[in-house]
Amino acid sequence: MRRSFVVAIDGPAASGKGTLARRLAGRFGLAHLETGALYRATGLLILETGGDPADDAASLAAAGRVSAHQLARLSIDPRLRGEDVARAASVVAANPEVRRRLLDFQRDFAAHPPEPARGAVLDGRDIGSVVCPAADVKLFITADPEVRARRRFNELRAVGSVAIYEDVLRELKDRDARDAMRSAAPLTLPPDAMVIDTSALDVDMVLERASEIVSRAFAGWR
Repeated sequence: MRRSFVVAIDGPAASGKGTLARRLAGRFGLAHLETGALYRATGLLILETGGDPADDAASLAAAGRVSAHQLARLSIDPRLRGEDVARAASVVAANPEVRRRLLDFQRDFAAHPPEPARGAVLDGRDIGSVVCPAADVKLFITADPEVRARRRFNELRAVGSVAIYEDVLRELKDRDARDAMRSAAPLTLPPDAMVIDTSALDVDMVLERASEIVSRAFAGWR
């Protein structure tokens, strides 16, 4: 059986990596896994019970409840995209035991994507460095903090959330710092990743640029 074709996409919050991952998966017939949703689901499960995301035992127990079925259920829950859940996700993601528990889920998805997909696109913060270091394509999607904060601010306002741009920017910078400084699988730029700065690009331009890279690798894989 031919091995799965894997695209690893990393980058900070609101860089556009999730939108790109979904569109690449659709264009090339690949399955998509937003790995950040695993940590958001873990955070949401903790908050649902009134727990503290900083409680290691609570976060580990919640991570143990995250399954494909649970993720599918929570993925349509609007609370999963809330800022409180995003903060909780950032906290639980810094727990090495939580990351280890969710690592097998991610690797299994990459190696055995649901049929009829010929491979998988995974996006997150440690895909190319930890989850799939042998990925066929590694992309690092980034943008200026102010641009990313404006995108997140607009997303929140679009769904009716009360948001203040300065607060969104501060929270985003705090999250960047937590992601980069955590001891377990910090956000880093893999040395063999292709960098795409989306600060001045629209989603179609980003897709075309990334598609050129994936197409070259896909041609060799086939």
